[in-house]
Amino acid sequence: MNKAYMEDFQNIILRLEELLTLNRIELENLLLIKDKTYDNFVVPYQLMSEKLNNFTTPIYHLDSVSNSELTQKIYDDTIPILSLYFTELSQNENSYSAFKLIQDNYQDTLTIEQNKVLENEIRDFQLGGCGLDNLQKKELEEIDLQLSKLSKKFSQNLLDATNNWEMICDETDVIGMPSDEKERAKFEINGESKYKFTLKMPSYNAYITYGSSRKKREEIYKAYSTRAPQNGIIIEEILILQDKKGKILGFENYADYSLATKMANTQDEVIGFLRDLASKSKDKAIAELNELKNYAFKLDLLSDFQSYDFSYYSQKLKEEKYDIDEEFYKPYFEKELILKGVFSFINKIFKIDFKETKEEAWNDKVLIYEIFEDDNFIGKIYLDLEARFEKKGGAWMHNWHNRYNINGYLQYPTAFIVCNFPASTDSVPSLLTHDEVTTLFHELGHAIHHLFTKVDQPFVSGINGVTWDTVEFPSQFLEYFAYEKDILKMFAKHYQTGEILDDYSIDKLINTKNYGSALATIRQVEFALFDFLLYQQPRNEEGIQELLDNVRQEFSIILPPKYNKFQNGFSHIFSGGYAAGYYSYKWAEVLSADAFYLFKEQGIFNQKLGEKFKNIILGKGGSIDMNQLFYLFANKKPEVESLLKIDGIIS
Repeated sequence: MNKAYMEDFQNIILRLEELLTLNRIELENLLLIKDKTYDNFVVPYQLMSEKLNNFTTPIYHLDSVSNSELTQKIYDDTIPILSLYFTELSQNENSYSAFKLIQDNYQDTLTIEQNKVLENEIRDFQLGGCGLDNLQKKELEEIDLQLSKLSKKFSQNLLDATNNWEMICDETDVIGMPSDEKERAKFEINGESKYKFTLKMPSYNAYITYGSSRKKREEIYKAYSTRAPQNGIIIEEILILQDKKGKILGFENYADYSLATKMANTQDEVIGFLRDLASKSKDKAIAELNELKNYAFKLDLLSDFQSYDFSYYSQKLKEEKYDIDEEFYKPYFEKELILKGVFSFINKIFKIDFKETKEEAWNDKVLIYEIFEDDNFIGKIYLDLEARFEKKGGAWMHNWHNRYNINGYLQYPTAFIVCNFPASTDSVPSLLTHDEVTTLFHELGHAIHHLFTKVDQPFVSGINGVTWDTVEFPSQFLEYFAYEKDILKMFAKHYQTGEILDDYSIDKLINTKNYGSALATIRQVEFALFDFLLYQQPRNEEGIQELLDNVRQEFSIILPPKYNKFQNGFSHIFSGGYAAGYYSYKWAEVLSADAFYLFKEQGIFNQKLGEKFKNIILGKGGSIDMNQLFYLFANKKPEVESLLKIDGIIS
């Protein structure tokens, strides 16, 4: 995916249509096979899908990291083409019958991986509409096409709104702000220094956390929380279509449909889990907020306390309570030094090597590493970590190639990690906060789940086939290590002097780990419960806001201003695949906390335990359900108390 690829990007639609034509012909030929077996039908069926995945992934990726009118147009043009193709594929009754026949005839002779492929595909055919009449199938086809378009439009509206806003500040508005943040925001106009802040996450976070002007904090908060108001009507349409889709397929609602591919079994189980988590966290969260309010009232004599005050005073209290100065720590968290240290840690625990390779990519700042186990090449990772104007906000991992070993050919896995860390300049490298360090650990956790797989069948290799509410398990698990002293010492080095961060400073940082943890838990429950209840029935904009207000009234510790339209920017559930599944973060966190406790008990660098985690949790991919894998690894079922303890909410 180099610059030559990007220059030829305008021809990609023609090449996509040619590939889909070949796939359709190949499927027709497969269906003509008289005696279908796993090897002569399912294997080529998977390989056909792999060719398409390898071709289309760069289309979505470039639209996210090098967004332009061209990438938008090509992405938009692919939506109806691919939507039609995947609808045809998912509703093909002959393919569905073939998979069921192979399962009936050969189940006892196939491997665990092969049977899991069959099980998942038969389920997905049913979810795709097989067994429905032609009228219902046609309606599903139209719904999926419209949902694809709406999801893309939601995302593009959000990106445009983020890119099209800026706030200009004077010197008096940035008093006390860290020097590197000021340097990044600084520009000259008529010989006078001014500072520009945007809604891109590093810039927004800088001002909402350190901005000394309360008026300016509200200005940027209001702009951020009211982005893309046109998304309100898009959400209405998405909810109507998702509800129709669920009901056509025989589910009570879309929330019920969503659970068909998750570890949780019922809607009540999810809602009960979230309410239980909130009830056990609320008292601690109230105490945390009261402490923060009292601090703010005492420090600046505030007469009220608003959402746009939260990050600012939280940071100040954190600095005072723990003697933490983010400005002091940032020189010790330089992007490339962190990467070297993190890869050393992964090598120590999992015996995996990352070796940088120089290849052309879509941007000169992209870093590429080849991955080795016992000197054998096993995969490749691309890291695009710095914020750019043309890059969508947030952080994510995306799998490109899936590992498979079929017919004597081994395809190695590849993955992207994309973040929006502060951009380096000629004078300042990319210096991270510790929160951003944990974000990197999180995304690497996703990546190693995909890259360390040993599964031979692509449909259940890496993160493929992993239930959505457990896919966050390895990523959240790896996050915990970012607060371990011995691991911090592997990368917390001053980018200019090479000095390792001292024990006293590391201890102070570790002590902040659970600062505000109950408030953060309540916030995640608010998002998750809103998401899940939202997909139980369609609502108009007013009804959506009413639902969100009701959830906030029940659980939120601090209510945002009425102008806050958080839902219009909730890309995770409207354009990120988490619809009726945002609860997955907390659900998976229970698994990750329990697993991490084993390392705390048996040793952070316990290679025997590391090998077990690598081979069972990471190595098995989606070939076995995660609840079974967790039991194989931990010899027990996960318990929510581990999460509450590790977050310091209960003792």
